[in-house]
Amino acid sequence: MADFATLDELKARLDWTLDADEERIATSALEDASDLARAYAGRDWTPASTAPRLVRTLVLKASKRYMNNPSGYTQSRAGDETLGWNDDAGENAGTVYFTRDEQAMLAELGGRKSGLISAEISAWNSVRRPVHAGLVPVDTPGGKAFPLFGEDGEPW
Repeated sequence: MADFATLDELKARLDWTLDADEERIATSALEDASDLARAYAGRDWTPASTAPRLVRTLVLKASKRYMNNPSGYTQSRAGDETLGWNDDAGENAGTVYFTRDEQAMLAELGGRKSGLISAEISAWNSVRRPVHAGLVPVDTPGGKAFPLFGEDGEPW
């Protein structure tokens, strides 16, 4: 599967020139981010060039976030070479990841919409009767439906 962004596009967003090892890591980050984008979107765009531009932007954003801090450090000190990290970043520390907002955007771009859905249900082998707005059906032969509520022109 093709990646949604190229190494050159990622290089253009970084503040330094990548060496050979960093290019290898960046290529892997783009692959991982593209795979995650497909998973969160719930679909694949084939070819990758048919994907919305926002998918490419999100893949580049996640890859750049990873390249800026591949080990997931949260503090650094130049003096005694103190580096530190904590669990605030959770399982995503030091990995390519999408934030919750980015995940929601990818899901929407893929056609997955969250929210409430109303589904009509009925009993097995039931017969549907026509419903007239504001009238209650009567089950006796020849019975006339009666109003459930008053109409504008005719009060109760």
